[in-house]
Amino acid sequence: MSEQKAPSQNTVRAICALGLVKGLPPEVAAHVASLARVDVLPGGAGVFTQGAVAQRAYAVLVGAVRIRQIGSDGAQALMRMIAPGEMFGTVALFTEGHYPADAETAMPSHIASWSKADFMALTMNSPQIAINIIGMVGQRLANVQNRLREMATQSAEQRIAHALLMLVEQSGAMQAGACEICIPLRRRDVAELAGTTLYTASRQLAAWEKVGLLARSRQMLVVRDANKLRRIAQGGLL
Repeated sequence: MSEQKAPSQNTVRAICALGLVKGLPPEVAAHVASLARVDVLPGGAGVFTQGAVAQRAYAVLVGAVRIRQIGSDGAQALMRMIAPGEMFGTVALFTEGHYPADAETAMPSHIASWSKADFMALTMNSPQIAINIIGMVGQRLANVQNRLREMATQSAEQRIAHALLMLVEQSGAMQAGACEICIPLRRRDVAELAGTTLYTASRQLAAWEKVGLLARSRQMLVVRDANKLRRIAQGGLL
């Protein structure tokens, strides 16, 4: 069960830092924040389910969310990890009206959301918000196109490297020259993001840990040398 709370000062600041309100006057950004509902959720909590009628737009303020899609054959695939500062569940409000995937918290999280009516009103009343939404959707589409290209042209090793680099970009925190991915990652998550088998992903991650490229810190994965990982992603040798 979620705990709902009115936006605190820190929450308002986090909402005002979202791409949704980029370029808005402070008073308009504050209005956007005032319309938000904030849910405090434990890890493993469902935010919405695939096929459900889209009623709200969401953003992660603290924590992380897994977006997982289930095919007609029952097979599941992790489509994306949503990190703090990123929105999700918005496209369905403008398209067929149903969420195309499940959304579940990957760790204890604070999730902001806006009702469909409020979100549509904000979009219609502010051209800048509409432009920001188009920019976010465009970036998401570019990411999907990149993943399709990687699946068609790159080895599993390269795809795993790309998946880790994407996570570093989303939620990496520098610590003593290394970069910790601040999202709890299961090997299954990495395998699905890279479009490979759990066996292949587990073997590759173990090999990189053995040579010191990666390390584990609590439940988090630490990339000790992002430059080497980029060379691998580009087809180079470790």
